[in-house]
Amino acid sequence: MTLHLYNTAHRKKEEFVPMEPGKVGMYVCGPTVYDRAHIGNARPVVIFDVLARLLCHLGYEVTYVRNITDVDDKIIEAAAKNDENIDKLTARTTAAFHEDMDELNALKANQEPSAIELGNGNFKMIEPRATEHIDGMIRMISTLIEKGHAYEAEGHVLFDVTSMADYGKLSGRNRDDMIAGARVEVAPYKKDPADFVLWKPSTDDMPGWDSPFGRGRPGWHIECSVMSEATLGITFDIHGGGRDLIFPHHENEVAQSCCAHDGAEFARYWVHNGFLTVEGDKMSKSLGNFRTVQDVLEEAPGEAIRLNMLSAHYRQPLDWTAEGVTRAKANLDRLYNALKHLEDVEAGSIEPAAEVIAALEDDLNSPQALTELYALAGEANKASNAAEKARIKGQLLGSGHLLGLLDKSPKEWFQSITVHHLKAESIEARSELGSPVLTSVISKENIEALIAERDETKKQKNYKRADEIRDNLKAEGIVLEDGPGGTTWKRA
Repeated sequence: MTLHLYNTAHRKKEEFVPMEPGKVGMYVCGPTVYDRAHIGNARPVVIFDVLARLLCHLGYEVTYVRNITDVDDKIIEAAAKNDENIDKLTARTTAAFHEDMDELNALKANQEPSAIELGNGNFKMIEPRATEHIDGMIRMISTLIEKGHAYEAEGHVLFDVTSMADYGKLSGRNRDDMIAGARVEVAPYKKDPADFVLWKPSTDDMPGWDSPFGRGRPGWHIECSVMSEATLGITFDIHGGGRDLIFPHHENEVAQSCCAHDGAEFARYWVHNGFLTVEGDKMSKSLGNFRTVQDVLEEAPGEAIRLNMLSAHYRQPLDWTAEGVTRAKANLDRLYNALKHLEDVEAGSIEPAAEVIAALEDDLNSPQALTELYALAGEANKASNAAEKARIKGQLLGSGHLLGLLDKSPKEWFQSITVHHLKAESIEARSELGSPVLTSVISKENIEALIAERDETKKQKNYKRADEIRDNLKAEGIVLEDGPGGTTWKRA
């Protein structure tokens, strides 16, 4: 089977054929770094991380670009609210974004992925920042003015949507829908209500750069047009992002880039992930259901969060629920238990199972890929032949790595403290609120000291104390397993 992706531009699933044989350029809109990333921000990171891994496994040389928007009105507002220097704010929030995405096992810029992770292809990830490309933005805006696609008005430069005959072709919106549904600023200096800002003036207390249009800063849309061209060229293979970006952001990227280059194609395949809700409702601070990645890492390990992200097809809505996170954690327990069953077996060739590859080649069908992974775990628990066990272990590990899962040993998984940011004193409060706390904060050293004390009390035939230690540990979420080789433990 060959890779097929749903192309938003053509509203159908299509065979993926790269512009240049053996090479793929992919651009995905990254975060605007004014605050911690929320779980909606994390969904495209996980989805396009899997696509990058798949493309590499299929033998492509992949250049994956995910930008950082570090100049934006939201950043200016957040810095003013925090009484914080803008550079300090963006440095802090960018570092936090990287930390959170690392917890979700996402590939990162300047990383040297192992052959196990990515298989046959080569991988390079680039993370441009908007402030590094201001000169390119000024050049593109100047070109658009020269070609009659943009105009200056009251210190602003705006794109003239009437200058592009097929404006709206990506989203398929008509003029009335564009104006009614767009997040557009109504301003008297616009020739048309749908015209959008390429450059805006900055006051002395705002970030700003000198330009032929006056001191100012770029609009949001022009940033991605320029960063994608600088890293991938005028035309590239895949442009990704959330469904909410189709209009106006991606529509306006198409307009700017195509008009600046006399109609040259911009992105050949447009891939968009669906919306994310929380417990059935749109995520909103006013509803009290706004969840950052940091929030959910207090409840479950990053790997469980990643698996939960992959439990729904990327084009479909994903409803984030406590039950779903708990189920994801249980499914990972099941997968790691299968690997534990094969612990004494040397893995065969570490390659994804053909069924897992086939599922992902069918428009990134991650739910089906996970179903095939669970089937492999079932086979592992039944296998008796050494060669069969070796094959299954290799396929479990290979399939897991393709999905960005199973990167720990069973012992690491079952013994790891999964609460990364949760303060111990807040556990009781969270429990009273009904928030799930999936693990204890008791340290590994304390657990092993108590197990050693239990072994000693058993030798002294003080079984009451031995049982007391076992029960106390169980109350802390620590399960002891006695076997011929001694006592092992895991976190429930």
